Amino acid sequence: MFMKKKAQAAMEFLMTFGWAILVVLAAIGALAYFGVLSPDRFLPEKCTLPSGIACLDFTGSTTSVSLVIQNSAGFDMSNVTVVANATGYTLACTATGDNVLTDGEKDTFTCIPTPNLPAGKFKGALYVDYINTQTTLEHSKVGELILKI
Repeated sequence: MFMKKKAQAAMEFLMTFGWAILVVLAAIGALAYFGVLSPDRFLPEKCTLPSGIACLDFTGSTTSVSLVIQNSAGFDMSNVTVVANATGYTLACTATGDNVLTDGEKDTFTCIPTPNLPAGKFKGALYVDYINTQTTLEHSKVGELILKI
């Protein structure tokens, strides 16, 4: 007779916690469905390039992205080209100057996306190609660009 009462208490305990866990899972599912728990909202904006080339500042909209890039490699660079790629988007960048970065010089590169970028987060690879003017060898560096549009 006592065994039946213990089993009933254990079953009620498990049912109560089962319903509580189900409610919590439903709440988490609703938050995820409506985008409150979207990891894109918490990613920081950043522009990173390998040593020798610095991304000092950046900004973007649906129609253009601007990057300020500085040469700190210790040599002059010529034929500097910048391209940003993400899934379905290519951003070809043009310099405001003459595509030559002397040591310590910075220049602004304006990138026009094809097609226009959607609102939200842009995450893509940033390719910087240049020629070392001392050795005339071509170099290609890859960085990362995460930007809120």
